[in-house]
Amino acid sequence: MKKNKTKSLDWVRILTNEARLTEVIMVSDMAAKHSMPVASAWKALSRLAKRGLVSRVANGVYLNKLVRDNSPLDFVSVLRPISYVSLESALSHWGLSTQSPLILTCVTPGKPKEYKAQEFTIAFRTISKGLFWGFVEKQTRYAKYRIAEPEKALLDWIYLSLQTGLTPHLDEIDFKTVDKNKLVKYADKFPGTVRNTLVHSLAFEHFAASGVPRGQTGSPGPA
Repeated sequence: MKKNKTKSLDWVRILTNEARLTEVIMVSDMAAKHSMPVASAWKALSRLAKRGLVSRVANGVYLNKLVRDNSPLDFVSVLRPISYVSLESALSHWGLSTQSPLILTCVTPGKPKEYKAQEFTIAFRTISKGLFWGFVEKQTRYAKYRIAEPEKALLDWIYLSLQTGLTPHLDEIDFKTVDKNKLVKYADKFPGTVRNTLVHSLAFEHFAASGVPRGQTGSPGPA
């Protein structure tokens, strides 16, 4: 009987109703909501993907394509609950960079991974637990997500660029909206290579001249 019940479900109606609440469709949620075996939910969503009604984002996680103006931000906390948007995406969001990244860049103390859907790509880079702070919470139409403060996003970007052997081009960064005291304070919590990169940039020399002296900064707490 469960098999017949699964076949009789009006999935277009189900997806339309879900679109009012979220664009994230999860196999486990569908199975629980509609009292069907998880295996049947897997098969149903696989068929819906072939019909172009949903798009696979990760194992058991789909994008509801009946939602207009979908956003990868709604999937960040689903894919990695302990993470926040940072690096190029956060720099662009706060106006520190005019570059428009093609993927949504995030950091996590967990393992790095990239999730590719037809509509977007989300990349998670690994950052140490000791540097997992300096973010704020924002709200999309459907969900909440964390994003690095401008100063923390800049430092994360420098730190991870250096980690991969790349040279961060600070001349491309607009420092006008950066809180210079916060930048110096936060930079004091990063390895010396990050601070040295900032000090040797012409943009940061102006900040350092009037910033908070090292050794008097205190530790920034979690956001």
